[in-house]
Amino acid sequence: MTSLIKKNASGNADDGDANLLINEVVGVPGGIGEAARRGRAAAYDSFLRGLLPARDGVALLAVGGLGRRQCAPYGDLDLVLVHAGVSGIDELAASVWYPIWDAGLRLDHSVRTVAEALSVAQDDVKVALGLLDARLVVGDQALADALINTAADHWRRTAVRHLPALREVTEARWQAHGELAFLLEGDLKEAAGGLRDVGLLRAISAAGITDALRPAVRAAHLRLLDTRDALHQQVGRRVDRLVAQERDGVATLLDLEDRDALLRRVAGDARTVSHALDDAFRAADRLRSGRSRGGNGRPARRPVARDVVEHDGELVLARTAIGARPDPSLSLRVAAASATTRIPIARATCEWLAAYCPPLPAPWPAEARAALITLLGAGPGLVPAWETCDRYGLVDGWLPEWTRLRSLPQHNPVHRFTLDRHLVQTAHEASRHAREVERPDLLLLGALLHDIGKGLPGDHSTVGVPVAQAVATRVGLPAPEVELIGKLVRLHLLLPDVATRRDLSDPVTIASVADAVGDTGTLDVLHALVRADAAATGPAAWSDWKGRLVAELVARVRTALDTGVLPEPPAPDPELLAGQLPVVHLTGDRVSVAAADRRGLLATVAGCLALHRLEVISADASAVDGRALVECRVQPRYGLPPDPVPLRADLRRAVAGDVSVTQRLRGRALASRAGGAAPRVVWHREAATDAVLLELRAADAAGLLFRVACALDEAGALVRAARISTLGADVVDAFYLVGGWPDDATRARLEAAVLAAV
Repeated sequence: MTSLIKKNASGNADDGDANLLINEVVGVPGGIGEAARRGRAAAYDSFLRGLLPARDGVALLAVGGLGRRQCAPYGDLDLVLVHAGVSGIDELAASVWYPIWDAGLRLDHSVRTVAEALSVAQDDVKVALGLLDARLVVGDQALADALINTAADHWRRTAVRHLPALREVTEARWQAHGELAFLLEGDLKEAAGGLRDVGLLRAISAAGITDALRPAVRAAHLRLLDTRDALHQQVGRRVDRLVAQERDGVATLLDLEDRDALLRRVAGDARTVSHALDDAFRAADRLRSGRSRGGNGRPARRPVARDVVEHDGELVLARTAIGARPDPSLSLRVAAASATTRIPIARATCEWLAAYCPPLPAPWPAEARAALITLLGAGPGLVPAWETCDRYGLVDGWLPEWTRLRSLPQHNPVHRFTLDRHLVQTAHEASRHAREVERPDLLLLGALLHDIGKGLPGDHSTVGVPVAQAVATRVGLPAPEVELIGKLVRLHLLLPDVATRRDLSDPVTIASVADAVGDTGTLDVLHALVRADAAATGPAAWSDWKGRLVAELVARVRTALDTGVLPEPPAPDPELLAGQLPVVHLTGDRVSVAAADRRGLLATVAGCLALHRLEVISADASAVDGRALVECRVQPRYGLPPDPVPLRADLRRAVAGDVSVTQRLRGRALASRAGGAAPRVVWHREAATDAVLLELRAADAAGLLFRVACALDEAGALVRAARISTLGADVVDAFYLVGGWPDDATRARLEAAVLAAV
């Protein structure tokens, strides 16, 4: 066949050319679904049969997707040319490979004798798995059967021994690619729960270890294949990562409602695959290591809780529980036993509970409520136990609201989990703080329900309150505790929002939080919930500085609640009030400056800090004994702290009015302007004692505080304090403007100045 297109350096055609010619040359059909995949496999088979002349001792085998007849629209061809030591095999192989490349197809190929192939498979478990999918395309049937049957037999005899190494490799892949169920842009093949893991399940089933490919797994596999087909068709080339810009098109091709419906389906299927693989690996572990046996040679049974025993490394029901009419709390008690002992629940037990455990009455009996709290407070065992119960539909019986929450994506990049997993993870993290509060049970239940309003129209902290209270009522909590659960849901963002956006030295700030919280017991639960929520969200949701700000706010509010007296604002650093001006102090994350002139000092300090790549977290400006003071908390923008010597020198020169430093600041600030959604200014009339609060919501950018502070200064406003809250790519910056409520014209002028500076 004459070369039709230019191959790239790897011997494969460029993607664009391949896209144009793949159907013309090979006649491979497009489309989505099992029939389309088999149609592509048949077209490839027909094409390949024309490349290899009939000859004894030579066979062309397909492995991978073609071997399974599960060809993606732009997938690779994985081929093995097996021979019985015939002469001229290299020339024969070239006569097969080059027409494939000329057709614009990607090719992974090898040429081996049966003995060579089996030897490689013995040393490389990936090759061994590949041979399990081997299928004769054309050539010597007896030779192909010899390799396929021997490889399968060898795998059945050695699989249990090879699986630990395979699991190690698999876990390294998971570490590199993450969990498909919780990724907004996951790799459909390589991520945990993806198509590669289905291959492992197929291999474990082929070894006879367990029935890993149950109907739910097969259905999830087909849907993941359909999703990959649609992704290939949408992009027009081979790609396995479901990136954001392609989700709408893929959802349309799959006849799904929207991109969120697509993500939820992928997440559910990935979790089904992951759970099945965990179960299969456990079955292999039992075969390899064995378990303690009783006198009759059967696995020993060990009671671990009422109606629950351990059997062969899994939890099963006691015989008396199966024979009697089960009580409605049985499934919760089994889940609690699994979480506290960290022993998995047997699959047959989950299926029995799903089929025969009666529904819980409303309100729940005390035993069921106690089991739920035990489950939520179990620590590391909570997540796997909950996930297992969720896979078999038990959680829907406990919380009918869970159907709406399951696999709901959270598009804010700081979130690492879907909504349902985030709620369970928050309960797990809350268990670490159980000894810090008077009511750990309400902390755990509040953690599970704090975001239950997400996915509903409106502010989730508000719309979630009646939903959470309905759950608490159904669980059987008394009315005062139901009200407290509602308060936790409504106020779960209060402490971090106030700590990062308001002046903590202002009595109005402390009084407003104290009035909202009401008592120290609720304050302690909210503080624990905030930390648990942040830990469950992801590393970007929390930092040492935010933790210190929240702790400072909690301490001040506690003083107000305990004594009824609002705490006094902290006194300025006494060293700023002594010595020759200007005074510059750098201490840890604090930058303190004293100068002779207050006007414009905050802007100057902020700009100098931006020049040295420091982000300002909070800033306070004041005048004491004729001195202008600015105190800032800072953190490095790019992780590395600046050299303090030039920073101190620039600060001294800048606050002394050095024009060259000011020019550098303005030039750097202009160069760092950021785009994004339109900025917005929001005014708050009664948020401070002696000031009006102007809140800027905009895209984050280096030097933003400097530009806005300059604009306010030039517009005649005096900034007493500033609080900088960075939320991913956005900021919510609060500026305390000294004076009373400005008239409409003044507000419009200040607002225009701020927006022009962004």
